[in-house]
Amino acid sequence: MDGKYTFERFERELDEGFELYYTYVRNRYLLFKTNDNCYTQKLLSVHSKNPLPIMSMLTKKRIHEMFPFMEDIEYKVKQ
Repeated sequence: MDGKYTFERFERELDEGFELYYTYVRNRYLLFKTNDNCYTQKLLSVHSKNPLPIMSMLTKKRIHEMFPFMEDIEYKVKQ
């Protein structure tokens, strides 16, 4: 991250209903808010040599830990 995009902005966009796409450890994910302190993460890039859960539930604390390592963050309005 270049320091311009903050976790507070990231969190606010999730609260407002945006779906966020990002790359984390060479994998592409979709993240959206499910409930208070509950977020759904979907794996978009599947690599057969490195199986990962396709869908997982995350807490705000876990997202905060991952945030500095997220790359190529994009978002769209949830419909």
